[in-house]
Amino acid sequence: MSKHRSHTREGPSQRQLRVGELIRRTIADVLMQGGIHDPDLGRMSITVGEVRVSPDLHIATVYVMPLGGGQREEAIAALARNKGELRHIVGKATALKHTPDLRFMIDDTYDRMDETRRLFADERVRADIARADPPTEDDTGEDG
Repeated sequence: MSKHRSHTREGPSQRQLRVGELIRRTIADVLMQGGIHDPDLGRMSITVGEVRVSPDLHIATVYVMPLGGGQREEAIAALARNKGELRHIVGKATALKHTPDLRFMIDDTYDRMDETRRLFADERVRADIARADPPTEDDTGEDG
């Protein structure tokens, strides 16, 4: 049991990463090919950025973003409505003993990157960075 716990502290196991990527590709392909018979999903172009799988492989959190960033709530609602069909497709593709429960969330990676860029463009932040001097010999406690 302690071996299992150490994996969660260190990050996902190789198995979690493999299963997550397989689920990500499967769902992305199905959405791209229009494999779900829901007119709302058919009208949206949804990117599947990442899938994180729980250590016991029972839950897969699917991070998605509609093209252009709009219709976020509608995309999540449409995916949730079609969770059963998507889960069935994922089960066939992965051949796992237990198909993970799918949960859908908005992928905010690009929003966070934009916010980081905005912060670094801020004059006050740039001034703080410019003022930060590299450590000198006096700062390291070494006698020169």
